[in-house]
Amino acid sequence: MDNTEQARVPAKLLLNPIHLLSLGFGSGLSPKMPGTMGTVVGLGLYLLLPAQYLADWRIYLAIIIATFIIGIFLCGNTAKALNVHDHPGIVWDEIVGYFITMFMVPKEWIWILIGFVLFRFFDILKPWPISVADKRLKGGFGIMLDDVIAAIFALIIIQITLYLL
Repeated sequence: MDNTEQARVPAKLLLNPIHLLSLGFGSGLSPKMPGTMGTVVGLGLYLLLPAQYLADWRIYLAIIIATFIIGIFLCGNTAKALNVHDHPGIVWDEIVGYFITMFMVPKEWIWILIGFVLFRFFDILKPWPISVADKRLKGGFGIMLDDVIAAIFALIIIQITLYLL
């Protein structure tokens, strides 16, 4: 999808809370790298999470599951409103993907940055099976799942690195 198609997102969509969230509080409307801008929002939200939520893996997992389930609804609704399966402006999936990437990862700047870079790498490159999920699955679930898989790839690399250190 080129930037002219992306630009067709009416700004009034941001007045609807569903679209405001799925478009990453407007970050997905960035004319350059909307997925990366959405991940920046995810990083910011991650930093705002209270330390006790991150320290208790059960609470953090509940946050991930809740944001994933909500994301299916949000992304599916915005895709229908825009009449495009996975519009680049829909970035709630990047936000949740970053949350998954940082599961049980130390809240230190080096890991926050590594998580960001690894997640963007896998989300952009889309190696198998991410590419299969991206192409074959539709609706809100399909929009969310390829980013979940990319995040799991990034998380595995981080966890292996943490284990080896």
